Amino acid sequence: MSLTIDFSGKAVVVTGGTGGIGLRLARAFAEAGAQVTATGATEAEVAGAGAHPGVGLRVLDVRDDAAVQAFAETEGPLAALVNCAGANLRAAELAPEGFATVVDINLNGTMRTSYAFREKLANGGAILNFCSMFSFFGAPHAPGYAASKGGVAQLTKSLAIAFAADGIRVNALAPGWIETPMTAVPRGNPVRSAELVGRTPLGRWGTPDDVVGPALFLCSPLAGFVTGVILPVDGGYLVA
Repeated sequence: MSLTIDFSGKAVVVTGGTGGIGLRLARAFAEAGAQVTATGATEAEVAGAGAHPGVGLRVLDVRDDAAVQAFAETEGPLAALVNCAGANLRAAELAPEGFATVVDINLNGTMRTSYAFREKLANGGAILNFCSMFSFFGAPHAPGYAASKGGVAQLTKSLAIAFAADGIRVNALAPGWIETPMTAVPRGNPVRSAELVGRTPLGRWGTPDDVVGPALFLCSPLAGFVTGVILPVDGGYLVA
């Protein structure tokens, strides 16, 4: 087996691939040779992503069953599906409507796309889901986000078993405190930022680049006997 991660001639779909970690991963897969389709929930998100060689951009609201199915039908065989579409509404999640919205995007959306692309991934494909530190901890400020990410962890394990007979591996990453628009609020609070960095053994905020290696590995043949794993990418935050 080659120890080089090469996606040349392969297709990859990255939902939520127009910003933050998702955008960096879409570009990283393309730089590794893949033909990537990255999605954003709105035209504005897609327009804001900017052009990159090997990355095609499309609008997809993962809450829309019909749209997800129609999108999957337009794609050919896939090497990987990266479920990076997500939302964190913070205080709005304390109300039923906000809570339901976040769960529908983060958890139900991951389920929708995973099932819609199941046939496209058969015989060697990989699904990479996105968990969070809040898959393990409670989040009093964002209960919908924590509940949905806890659900994604269990969904990942369940689909790893359910899809194994189809030759599909299902894993997840659990990023720690990464510099993205979603973490702008704690990064902008000097006290909170110092608390988070102080709790992180590696002593810094992570960046989307820190997520690239683990993501490509889990979607590559190098991880051919790895499924059902939730891999923290957190600078040691979970063990501190």
